[in-house]
Amino acid sequence: MTETPAEMPVETPTLQTPLPVPEPVPVDQLDFAMPPVHDSAADERAYRRQRIAAALRLFARFGYEDGVSGHVTARDPELQDCFWVNPFGEPFATMTARKLVLVNGHGEVVLGTRRVNQAAFAVHAEVHRARPEAVAVVHTHSVHGRALAALGELLDPITQEACAFYEDHALYDAYTGVAVDADEGRRIAAALGGNKGIVLRNHGLLTVGDSVDAAAWWFHSMERCAQVQLTARAAGKPVRIDHRDAVATREQLGSDLVAWISYQPLWRRIVAAEPELMS
Repeated sequence: MTETPAEMPVETPTLQTPLPVPEPVPVDQLDFAMPPVHDSAADERAYRRQRIAAALRLFARFGYEDGVSGHVTARDPELQDCFWVNPFGEPFATMTARKLVLVNGHGEVVLGTRRVNQAAFAVHAEVHRARPEAVAVVHTHSVHGRALAALGELLDPITQEACAFYEDHALYDAYTGVAVDADEGRRIAAALGGNKGIVLRNHGLLTVGDSVDAAAWWFHSMERCAQVQLTARAAGKPVRIDHRDAVATREQLGSDLVAWISYQPLWRRIVAAEPELMS
């Protein structure tokens, strides 16, 4: 006769010795990526060139490329007033470290066989001169950055990420056509001041950092913050984070070191997917 569920014997659980609670792994034994220290200028030069190529390939994936507009520049670690930059007309998606050209502060190519977009470099060169502590400058014609620039507005502190830019980005409230001379570059550099980023009215975004990774992260984050702000405003009335909390959040998230750390997943992703960029 088949037993019904009510008639089936109930098993008595057996007592087992509880497993001991694992000891925490000492913090100094946990892996945590930090910016490298290079043994030579040659090593640091190779590192910066690879990071430029990676940033441009990421920007291609993110849709930040628009024709021949857009540059990532990094100062050479040894040669005075010389900067590595992507050559004119080379697609972001096919950039490699080897394709970059070295340009002096006058926009003249001193190493390489390709031309450089003089209009763009006129701005970058002046920003580099005004900010000697900044290794890299990033500017592309991204969609949401241009939309924010068309409004002539700054980022509002409406998200945690936007607070990283709170009182640390500026507006260049002018548009005089394509920037092709040093005077325009100097005016933009003056408006940027000591900030990490600037909204160029009717133009787009520009960011700086003490590493290529930091400048690239600030640009990517600034673009996404612009997208969130425009989207939130289209949906309703965004709620601003108050001044004290926005400042406190900026102090936590607004350093170039935090930007470098935040960028590392993107770096690892693009290098794993497109290792040829390193050559």
